[in-house]
Amino acid sequence: MDRHSIEAFEHKHVFLGEKHDRNERRTWRVVALTAATMVAEIVGGSVYGSMALVADGWHMSTHAAALSISALAYRFARRHAHDPRFSLGTGKLGELAGFSSAIILAVIALFVGSESIARLLAPVVISFDQAILIAVLGLVVNLASAWLLFDEEHHHPGHGHGHDEHHPHHSVHDHNIRSAYLHVLADAMTSVLAIVGLLAGRLYGWVWMDPLMGIVGALVIAHWSWGLIRSSGAVLLDTVPDPKLARLVRQRIEVEGDRVFDLHLWRLGPGHLAAIIAVVSDHPQAPAEYKRRLDGIPGLSHVTVEVHACPGHPAVPRAA
Repeated sequence: MDRHSIEAFEHKHVFLGEKHDRNERRTWRVVALTAATMVAEIVGGSVYGSMALVADGWHMSTHAAALSISALAYRFARRHAHDPRFSLGTGKLGELAGFSSAIILAVIALFVGSESIARLLAPVVISFDQAILIAVLGLVVNLASAWLLFDEEHHHPGHGHGHDEHHPHHSVHDHNIRSAYLHVLADAMTSVLAIVGLLAGRLYGWVWMDPLMGIVGALVIAHWSWGLIRSSGAVLLDTVPDPKLARLVRQRIEVEGDRVFDLHLWRLGPGHLAAIIAVVSDHPQAPAEYKRRLDGIPGLSHVTVEVHACPGHPAVPRAA
């Protein structure tokens, strides 16, 4: 058999999301915007003697670092998409970056929460006008960043879409862009809460409102972090992405006496699923016939079928 004939049977292992390149460009833009704001705040604070401005600048640096993880993950996955060392491609690198960013979000939530509790117990003097100005600046930057990263498909996890058995939902969420979005959204939310708390302190003397808003923000960030850890961790652990899809695969295969006795279904990348199916039959067909039965199921990008004959029946076609 010549090389051209062999290529017809080869599996492709590029499982990047449809919007991979666009998401990479958007993430780098947000990294640049965040880094520029960070430098401006640190330099401006140093020149004008504002420690609050300097502190917020270093706070922005943590978000720049976390966003850089997402951007570098996109670049690495793209550059090594055809690298044979990755047996099933680099599509799940974004999940690893999303999981790492979720851990960073959790650490930020712990830091904000502990610092807020400390200030609630031991209030400090606040320069309200200067602090409000910094919070507004941070809010503007983070709203712009959130606008750049927003994608309708990726930022509504857990919402039902009414999928039935014939049109099961398969996960297309890009947890990498979602983690970057949550970072800037968390920062925007803390800026809003800070503005509310600072205005309450400035107008009514409620100094305790500032640390209280910090505690509320920490709880919300921790909740987002836990959701991202669960969703990206599930992909890293190769959990079944959709029970309805698994049932549909079985229904398509189990006709004319054929039975599925082993089924593995997992996610390879945004919008890409893999399946390994073992079939036993009194009248085994070629693997290509079982693959044909799965035609039209969205997201099945890599399917391997293993066929076994019941004892005493015709020989088994080879797996493919």
